Amino acid sequence: MKGNKKIGWIGFFLCASLWGAPYTDNGNGTVTDTATGLVWQKCSRGQGTTVGNCTTGSATTSSWTSAITYCEGLTLGSRSDWRLPNINELRSIVDYVKSSSPTIDSTSFPNTQSGGYWSSSNYIFGGGVSWLVLFDYGVVTSGPNTFNSYVRCVTGP
Repeated sequence: MKGNKKIGWIGFFLCASLWGAPYTDNGNGTVTDTATGLVWQKCSRGQGTTVGNCTTGSATTSSWTSAITYCEGLTLGSRSDWRLPNINELRSIVDYVKSSSPTIDSTSFPNTQSGGYWSSSNYIFGGGVSWLVLFDYGVVTSGPNTFNSYVRCVTGP
């Protein structure tokens, strides 16, 4: 039985290390997730769009419809094909190993807010409701599209 417990712990730590995706800062306001090929907006909406640590301006919230419009109109890192991520894409950048808020790689995504971030995915059981990720705890939840939440756009792969 002890042998099985050791293997279980080794497996846990191996899986935990895989949860933290390897990110590349592209130096142009974008971050590439090398595991998925997705390219992310480094800073939350309102925090600036270029190099740095996302301290210019302040993160702003918006309704779900405004978040979609913002991402579709974004030009960043020589790309203009940005969109609001679906819930699986957004959930992929949650750092489930991290024990403090925000539950995201703070080096790759500095000054991420501990709060809800919109996804493009609609909640199937009710109109006018969509999924979001709370980066306080890495929890997926839903909220009315009229609520104001934070925004981080994605493109690719």
